[in-house]
Amino acid sequence: MRKHIAAALALTSAALFSAGALAQAVKTQDGVLVNSAGMTLYTFDKDSGGKSACNDQCAKIWPPLMASADAKPMGDLTVITRDDGTKQWASKGKPLYTYAKDAKAGDKTGDNFKEVWHAAKP
Repeated sequence: MRKHIAAALALTSAALFSAGALAQAVKTQDGVLVNSAGMTLYTFDKDSGGKSACNDQCAKIWPPLMASADAKPMGDLTVITRDDGTKQWASKGKPLYTYAKDAKAGDKTGDNFKEVWHAAKP
């Protein structure tokens, strides 16, 4: 009986932690979405249909906001599968990225970059 209770508690804790981790992973700050470190999240106009068009060299400059393999959608946040099979968070179907040149929390230096990158709005 104790083993069953312990197993149930472990599963419940894991589920709560996963939802909590997501809630902490993306939040709103100063009118834009940010990651858990307060770094601005961006969307890319060339992404379409819930698919990332930013891979290889692009992803080095614009790192995707990665999701765990078992991540589940929650509200406006969904999970897409990248070309390499890894998972990435998306907001309202738009994949989310950080920008390598943002140096500190709150920086938005990638906003409107080449008119195709935009700070993600809630």
